[in-house]
Amino acid sequence: MKIYASILALTITGASAFVQPSAFSKSSNLKASYVNLDKEQTVARPNGVPTNGLGRSNDISNSRTTSISPVSDGSMSPISTQEMWKGLESIRVQGDTLRTCSFDERVERVEVLMKTNGRPLNADVELWQGHHNDPQRLRVYLEDGEARSFRATMESPGSSNSVAIRNIGTQEYPLTAGVEADFGGPDSTGSPADILGSLAEPRTVQGGAVYTLPFAPEVSSIQVMLNSDGRPMNAKVELLQGPNNVKASMEIYAEDGQKRPLYVIMESPGSGNVVRIVNTATVEYPLVAHVEPYIIDEAFIENNNGMTWR
Repeated sequence: MKIYASILALTITGASAFVQPSAFSKSSNLKASYVNLDKEQTVARPNGVPTNGLGRSNDISNSRTTSISPVSDGSMSPISTQEMWKGLESIRVQGDTLRTCSFDERVERVEVLMKTNGRPLNADVELWQGHHNDPQRLRVYLEDGEARSFRATMESPGSSNSVAIRNIGTQEYPLTAGVEADFGGPDSTGSPADILGSLAEPRTVQGGAVYTLPFAPEVSSIQVMLNSDGRPMNAKVELLQGPNNVKASMEIYAEDGQKRPLYVIMESPGSGNVVRIVNTATVEYPLVAHVEPYIIDEAFIENNNGMTWR
């Protein structure tokens, strides 16, 4: 599906792929919106949020938020994962069941979404390329697959690519999945991982190291991108809410972290959200993390006494 990055995030539209207002005419099944980015001036990021710099706050709590507001132009405003599901053709994957989706070499990347009706979600998502070759793998856990549905972009260079979704839960825990493809083309501005990587502040996470980043309550979703210099990538990305209270977890493997970076949007309702990234590889395999807010809930108001009203 088309991806859209925010503070480089993506913005979907009804039926066009990578739909930049009055800029893209080619349509595909992947829906997202990009804009031309200029670091030297205030611009609309891929999620439709204009910003100077990277939109970080100087809040003493060191929680990550944004200092800018969404633009008034409705076509540029960010679209949540919940809204994306409305126009997505989805399938039901029963517990202990495998479903695959094949596509040809014209597809440059795919966006994968999964959710449940509120029950936990346990699934394996793999990118296959040829026989017994899976260059990218994800193991996903969601405590509540409705409040925090899964949404990730996987690059698919080359041919003979397929996405495999295996529900590793029992029969009592079915999930709903959807996959959409980006065909690229001359009008495409590139992948959301590339856009986020070019604008967000990078953080190198050495092998065996842990990187954590708290977010303010008004941040309702977070975008995370992991890549490397071409070496294999093994990592775990977790969304915590309270001490060691894991709400979402993803174990990641990529045989080439440069050709196949991970770009994921994590829903973060409520307060006390922290993203934790663990490089589970050895010290010879560092990775680079980019973590930024994706959608800001303007309904949150915090007064000078530290109280939050909504």
